[in-house]
Order: sequence, then structure tokens, then C-alpha cells
Amino acid sequence: MAKVTRRGFFKRIFILAFTALLTSGAGYYYARYIEPKQIKILKHTIKHPAIPESFSGIKIAQFSDTHIGHHFNKADLEKVIRKINEEEPDIVVFTGDLMDNPLEYDSSYNLIGILSKVKAPLGKFAIFGNHDHGGYGTETYEEIMEESDFTVLKNENTFVEIIDGSRIYIAGVDDLMLGRPDFRETLKGIPDEAYTILLAHEGDAADSIAEQFHVNLQLSGHSHGGQVQLPFIGPLITPPLGSKFFEGFYQLDDLTLYVNKGLGTTRQPYRFLAPPEISFFTLEKE
Repeated sequence: MAKVTRRGFFKRIFILAFTALLTSGAGYYYARYIEPKQIKILKHTIKHPAIPESFSGIKIAQFSDTHIGHHFNKADLEKVIRKINEEEPDIVVFTGDLMDNPLEYDSSYNLIGILSKVKAPLGKFAIFGNHDHGGYGTETYEEIMEESDFTVLKNENTFVEIIDGSRIYIAGVDDLMLGRPDFRETLKGIPDEAYTILLAHEGDAADSIAEQFHVNLQLSGHSHGGQVQLPFIGPLITPPLGSKFFEGFYQLDDLTLYVNKGLGTTRQPYRFLAPPEISFFTLEKE
């Protein structure tokens, strides 16, 4: 008979207690209807010597994993866009999984009309998530984002330049699960001294990036923070390539990784101790 440690014993107790809470009427109602609508506005400062002086104060907004169609509708998306615009970001990035199932996309959703309202004077950028490729949705997603004035980065990079000629680079890799990712092609041609931001849907890509490439900041989504977490235990279930790095900041040598918990849900329409978020990053030369 396997020996149960003290830590394992208390872990089982917590799981049983919170499972009982979630299956109770109050717990179910909170996880199903309350927390999924409680969007958190998270603000962070990113300091680095490679950030040009003239980029100090530049604000980047990140939103991710809306999964429209799976208990997240166009009214929810409109609310997100209003919250983004209220903060007046200079740059906006979307890190994948716009619709839960692109095959069910209906033009009456008016996603282009809604996403076109995002205001970002220095640019709007997007990458593919696994759901954006799913169900042969690749062309549909790309068309929606491009018609909404987002630059879709698929194994490529571009730069943001301001009036004095200073630049930062933004790169976007194709989805690791259902796309054809190529890190080397994605980062090709970026000067070694340039401050570089990589958009990669799956946070666990950071291990390969940190070992082989020059990237200063990686912004990811995909994991939803596990959607359901328990105190002292963390997420009960995380997706492939989103289990090692599932929320918040991580430091891997010179690479700073941030994993956004996303806005929608998938598979099950619950969130518990993993509220949806929109993240804002203010750059500052260190």
C-alpha cells in the first residue's frame, strides 16, 4: 500500500473541499456566471537597458483567448475593446484564439466592426492560436484580423519606429500545435542590440526561445491560467504546451515571459481563482 505523505494528505483534503464547493449551488453559480465576467485590468512596468529612451512611457495592451462562441459573445468583446481604449495604449497585441470554433463563424457577429474600433497609434498586431487554425479556420481568422487593421505576424517580424528613428521589434511565431512554427524565420534580420518582443500563443515555447534566440520579452496566452485553480495546489488542468508556464511572469535567463490568462473559456465555461484579464505593459529604459 502506497504511503500517503502529510503534504499529499492535505492536498487531497483541499481538492475534495473545493470540489464540493464548485458542485454546490453557490460555487457553481460563481464559477459559471460571476468570475468569467470579472475582467481584471493588470498593469505592469517593463524595464530593460535595450529599450530606447524615447520608448519610455510607451504602453502596450495585450488581450488573448476570447474564444468567441463558447459562452463569450460579441457584447463581451465590445466590453473588452472599451476597456482597452479607456487605457489609451500605443500598441495593442492579440495573442491568439479569437473564436472557439471558426467553422461556426457567422458574419452577423460583426467581429471586424468591433475589432476595428481598437485604437493604437503605433500599431495593432496579432498571431495565430491553435483554435484559429482549427476547423480549417486559418483563412477566416486572418481575414478578420487584417480587415480589422491588425498586422498578422506568422513566422515574421516587423518594427515600431517613432519620430526620432528609435525602434523596437515585434515578432510573431505561428501556433506551435496546429501551425507551422519557425523560430529562426520569425526572428530573422532583427539586430542583436534591438529590444525584441515575441508573440507566441503557447507559453511553453519560452524554453526553446531562451536557449537558442535573442528575445527580451515573450507575450503568450493559451493556458487560461488553468481556468480552475485551487489554493496551494494551482491549476487542476492545463493544456499541452501551456502547463509549465501558465500565468504571470517568468524569468528565463535574459528572457522575460508573461502569460496572459485570457478572456474566454473553452471546453468548460468555468473560471475559479483564474479571472479573465487584459494586461498593460509600460516600457521604461533601465
